[in-house]
Amino acid sequence: MRHEIPYARAGQAIGLLGGSFDPAHEGHVHITREALKRLGLDQVWWLVSPRNPLKSRGPAVLGRRLAAAKKLMQHPRVKISDFETLMGTRYTADTLRALQKSYPGVRFVWLMGADNMAGLHRWGNWRAIMEQVPVAVIARPGERTGARASKAAAIYAGARLKGRRSALLAQSDAPAWCFLNIPMSDSSSTRIRARGDW
Repeated sequence: MRHEIPYARAGQAIGLLGGSFDPAHEGHVHITREALKRLGLDQVWWLVSPRNPLKSRGPAVLGRRLAAAKKLMQHPRVKISDFETLMGTRYTADTLRALQKSYPGVRFVWLMGADNMAGLHRWGNWRAIMEQVPVAVIARPGERTGARASKAAAIYAGARLKGRRSALLAQSDAPAWCFLNIPMSDSSSTRIRARGDW
């Protein structure tokens, strides 16, 4: 398989949306477009992971997920990548370290749904994520309170930027994070699979 390695130059701000994308859906598209607009990002990269360490059942074949993501998300400033497969990383913290080493001078911002922030403390080496790059937490249906009351939010309360200052996030030094209240989409990979549409 040919690896998908995006291009970025020093000084650019790149949003990173990681996940299994099993399958990619309109919710991913929606938060990507909102992140580009509200955070002043030059690009957003979808990092399609080989598998999720927190899930016991493996996702669909990587090539199929990459192809579906590319078909759905057609935007000149959004790139679909299998960087984790190329680098052999399993955990987000390791992927971020590899990206920073591979792209010196690029400012990365980790993008995550509020549902992920609520459970971030269960991720491998999760504090390293908050300490390595700024993090944008994006509203998801039914998860606003859980994210704001999470262990990560409490520990990094002093590093939180107010939503109206979110455009400064990409230029902030970690730890720094913000919560983006955006119009929400209830699209879900789980529901798509349950319907048999994938």
